[in-house]
Amino acid sequence: MPAALETLTTIDSVRALVRDARAEGRGVALVPTMGALHDGHVALVRTALERADLVIASVFVNPLQFGPHEDLARYPRTPEADTERLAELGVTTVFMPTVDEMYPDGGRSATLVTAGHLGTVLEGRSRPGHFDGVLTVVAKLLSIVAPDVAVFGEKDAQQLFLVRRMARDLNFPVEVVGVPTVREPDGLALSSRNSFLQPGERADALVLSRALEAAGAAADRGVESMLAAAQAVCQDDTGVQLDYLAVVDPRTFTSATDQHHGPAQVLVAARVGTVRLIDNAIFTIP
Repeated sequence: MPAALETLTTIDSVRALVRDARAEGRGVALVPTMGALHDGHVALVRTALERADLVIASVFVNPLQFGPHEDLARYPRTPEADTERLAELGVTTVFMPTVDEMYPDGGRSATLVTAGHLGTVLEGRSRPGHFDGVLTVVAKLLSIVAPDVAVFGEKDAQQLFLVRRMARDLNFPVEVVGVPTVREPDGLALSSRNSFLQPGERADALVLSRALEAAGAAADRGVESMLAAAQAVCQDDTGVQLDYLAVVDPRTFTSATDQHHGPAQVLVAARVGTVRLIDNAIFTIP
């Protein structure tokens, strides 16, 4: 039987709940989401439930991380389905604030947490200001919930790296846990934006995971060979417009040279029809 789920909409109510949980000696985990939950989010929630007594899932479409020409208004919102799914998983608290609750100053924030240079490359180059918006809302959520553990998906690799760095740099006493990407049986990484793919585009979207596989198969020949193999896969599909393809050192998120050895993270972003998708995978260069 699904757990009874309480929907909180104010910061004060969340803080009161956490204060009571702490008084009882209970551990707290945070799962930040923008809703439209899928099996990838389910994996995050299950990881959180294993790590803490009280799991708070936030559902908030953060306007700060959308640019002026991005799909904020179009982003899928399914609050009733989201709360039902969270209850079925055993989550007892969901935080669903309004924009005004999170950003009383006209839906914006006068104070931003900046991602610095790494917020301007790869995803940051294609989406200026995106990571400043992400880090600002995550910092607010960490301040509001004060969790022991915060759980994020590894699919958003650059986001995960920057959140971990922010938590370290700003001395948040939280463990940031990454959960492996959940995929469809054919390899497509789960994303809320997949729902916008047209039937023919759904097949085209597989080029991202195929490009990663090709890069992995070339890992023993070095970075340049990995990039060339992935690029060849992308060029074979005219229905896909490649945004970027890169190999970075996952320990620093800086570009890997052809002399690089050890873990190497391949990142790809592409537009399939009107839908922009990202994916990544880590391989080892011997």
